[in-house]
Amino acid sequence: MVKVLMVCLGNICRSPLAEGILKSKVNATSVFVDSAGTGGWHIGELPDPRSVDIARDNRIDITDQRCRKFSPKDFENFDWIYVMDRSNLSDVLSMATTEHHIKKVKMILDELGQESDLEVPDPYYGGEGGFERVFEMLDEACERIAKKLSDED
Repeated sequence: MVKVLMVCLGNICRSPLAEGILKSKVNATSVFVDSAGTGGWHIGELPDPRSVDIARDNRIDITDQRCRKFSPKDFENFDWIYVMDRSNLSDVLSMATTEHHIKKVKMILDELGQESDLEVPDPYYGGEGGFERVFEMLDEACERIAKKLSDED
């Protein structure tokens, strides 16, 4: 089974959406998807209501998710770790202890094959439109990830 982890800052906006979107596109018997945040402010909480709403609007239910903090153990437990922005990338890589760990970490929008280091903006302080745009970006990236994972089967 391939294991994929989505990571953002608080694990309440972007990474829960990415988790839910990718889960909707893969076979759960062959791909396990989870999410985490680099900060621990929201541990145990549901995703942001705006993330829940935009996911529901797209027929995805993320209300079973609870926020958790990224742990160095995640390097051992996951095959791929996708981060949303350069700050998340820096935070996650600072916990890596081997080259093998480092190779697991990627910026999620790099999957789009365009210029590297594109970031998924944090919609937390923005309006509803920010969540819609983030959903669209993540949906496109997750479509590519799902295709790549199915090609590896």
